Amino acid sequence: MAFGRKKTAEPQDEKKSAAEYYHLHTDAVRDLVEANEENSPKVSEEELRKYRSRKGIHLSNTVRSILIKWWFCGAACFFFFWGIGFYVDNTLDQMVVLGIALGIMNDILVNNALRFFAKTPGANDAFMMYPKKKYVNFFLNIIHSGVVLFLVFWVYNLVNILLNALMGTPDGVHFGVEPVFFGLIYVGMDLLIITMKRTMQHIVADAMRKAR
Repeated sequence: MAFGRKKTAEPQDEKKSAAEYYHLHTDAVRDLVEANEENSPKVSEEELRKYRSRKGIHLSNTVRSILIKWWFCGAACFFFFWGIGFYVDNTLDQMVVLGIALGIMNDILVNNALRFFAKTPGANDAFMMYPKKKYVNFFLNIIHSGVVLFLVFWVYNLVNILLNALMGTPDGVHFGVEPVFFGLIYVGMDLLIITMKRTMQHIVADAMRKAR
């Protein structure tokens, strides 16, 4: 009789363990489906570093972001400024085309690349003039790129004026436009304007906070 009771108890234990197993897994699936930024536990940066690859060349977030912006700006100079130079002789027309191309590229390609490579959401917002994804920012980025491009060409003009004064040449072009230095100057002017904007935002926010 004892042997018979032992055999009948085993299916019940198996059913109980299977039910618990199913319950635990359904809870895990539900937690995974319903997970978002609000109900997920915070994980420290030190903990995240343990699961990141350590192979290859590792660049800081700042260097990586600047390289992304520089590469795309240099590519725009190569394809749109040098590329249309054979067909469009007017410098102003070339600048208009390049400014529009840079604005579209920054909004669609550069900003999305910066968001993709950000380690945490918003980590690369400091490198974007308009970090939010809005339709109006598409046109604002074109205007911003036009302003930056205007400053870049003023830098080229001032450098050539200085070099002409040093070398005694009245109208020489010693510092021409090419992708590498164009990208560096453009990124420098772009980040300068972004820094000025963020500084003003912090000043206004601090003033409003103190006023409250």
